[in-house]
Amino acid sequence: MRSFRALSAVSLLVCLIALKGYPQEQSSTEWQALIKKADELYRKGDLAQALETGKRALEAAEKNVGPNHPDVARSLHDIARCYFSQRLFSQAEPLLKRSLAIAEKALGPDALQVDSTLYLLARLYYEQEEYAEAEPLGKRELAIMERAFGPDAPELGASLHLLAEIYTAQRKDAEAEPLYMRSFAIREKAVGPDHPDVARCLDDLAWNSVYQLRYSDAEPLARRSLAIREKALGPEHPDVTISLQILGVLCLNQGENARAEALYKRSLAILEKALGPDDPDLADDLGHLADACQAQGKLAEAEAFDRRALTIREKDLGSDNPELADEFSAVAGHLRHGGYAEELYRRALAINEKAFGPNHPRVAACLDDLARLLRAAKREKDAGELEARAARIRAIKR
Repeated sequence: MRSFRALSAVSLLVCLIALKGYPQEQSSTEWQALIKKADELYRKGDLAQALETGKRALEAAEKNVGPNHPDVARSLHDIARCYFSQRLFSQAEPLLKRSLAIAEKALGPDALQVDSTLYLLARLYYEQEEYAEAEPLGKRELAIMERAFGPDAPELGASLHLLAEIYTAQRKDAEAEPLYMRSFAIREKAVGPDHPDVARCLDDLAWNSVYQLRYSDAEPLARRSLAIREKALGPEHPDVTISLQILGVLCLNQGENARAEALYKRSLAILEKALGPDDPDLADDLGHLADACQAQGKLAEAEAFDRRALTIREKDLGSDNPELADEFSAVAGHLRHGGYAEELYRRALAINEKAFGPNHPRVAACLDDLARLLRAAKREKDAGELEARAARIRAIKR
């Protein structure tokens, strides 16, 4: 499942619509012109110019109406969303907090005008995996939208989806499910049953069922998602791979490895044609293909897929990235034997030593992993030396 790594069009629409309610009777003509221009630039994706225009709007607002006026809150929000869209979260967060405080004091904590800042702040924490911070903001934002528009209004779609994502990230899948269902019902009513947006909602429901081990519920959802995409977009559109990948996971989890292999090979072929042979989006399919082949005893094919996936990861992440070390260890642990597994564990060890120093707990974990592999291969002396070094690292007082 691909992660959501950018402000979606729906999220952007929420931000823009909700902010229109800010009172402007005291606003200067200069500020209104600047804020309008900043919106236009942001919609066009010109973040650099939108940011500069937003800063000028903030200066005009502070000069004309003072630091605690809703115009200042609006300007801060517009600057923050530019930073957010560039994943500059540390720069966006204090601006959003200040915007929220001003709007709450000036307009009330439950005002609709507060909503878009709550939404963006909740998503900011979600993107940073700070779910304890994100959840109450997401709940509060949804409540405001429900009071303003009603429980089944199209405007609630992004709010429901964000809170469901926050729950899913915390494995609160039972809490997420009714939110995904509401989001699906709203979207299906708005665009019809055969629209690609409905396929995305079906994906969410299918994954939710997978996470709750309800595979028989997940499969018809994924198949409907696939049928919608094939009809609406064509059988070789890259979005078709989203449905194929869900079906592939279902097959792997139920031991239907030959079916899984066929699904992932189709997905891989579509992505290769659309994106090229070395795009980072291919790595997941390659990894799953390796899993499917290994489960069928096709060890040479599995290793070839693993090697290609890790080569793509290394090119994407950089050869010294600790995330790459985690990838190496995960694949090696799956292999559990052989020279390739040892090679991967040793590379993971070298990366962690360089990144964190020779006595870091991550290094000890790598040493233990490698020791287990060597002990299974009857290399007792080598394994014992690694285990002894790991024990010395753990004995260090920190």
